[in-house]
Amino acid sequence: MSRRKRLVIGISGASGAAIALEILRLCKALRLDTFTTVSAAAERTIQLELGDVARREIHDLATQEYAASDVAAPISSGSFQVNAMIVAPCSMRSLAAIAYGTGEGLLARAADVTLKERRQLVLLAREAPLHEGHLEAMLKVTRMGAIVAPPVPPFYLSHSTIEEMTRQIAARALATAGIDPGDSLRRWTGEPA
Repeated sequence: MSRRKRLVIGISGASGAAIALEILRLCKALRLDTFTTVSAAAERTIQLELGDVARREIHDLATQEYAASDVAAPISSGSFQVNAMIVAPCSMRSLAAIAYGTGEGLLARAADVTLKERRQLVLLAREAPLHEGHLEAMLKVTRMGAIVAPPVPPFYLSHSTIEEMTRQIAARALATAGIDPGDSLRRWTGEPA
């Protein structure tokens, strides 16, 4: 594997597309290689939440982007060397497909490969409130080795803008995946911000 860290980023159709965009911006600043796949539902969500310019930026920031239907893409194989995978945001549909190993589309297949290869998989599960089926799927993927990390803002850092909160959520996702986000992540020091 190359010396540069390599990360798969799956973007599902849940609300919160700005988180994926910010993760990709941080990865670019950190000089990480990123391999993205954007689900069909995510295409619509990105359009509604961020617009065309942001969709182009997501594509341009990735080292390589693969179509959601391209189940033969390199990220669908365990022989493709990566350090970790983040699904941000992670819809309950995507989480269920991962939990039950359906291999539905490239995002679920890449996550399945990440689990079977015992690599770090971080799912920024984005739904509220949750019903029993959601919780069961979360428990199932957790038992399989994934980390379910809902994008909860770190209110103790006293952010003044949604962009600052989004950046912290993105930086925490990278840290959870074993990637040092550097100064982008503000850490609790024991004192109010």
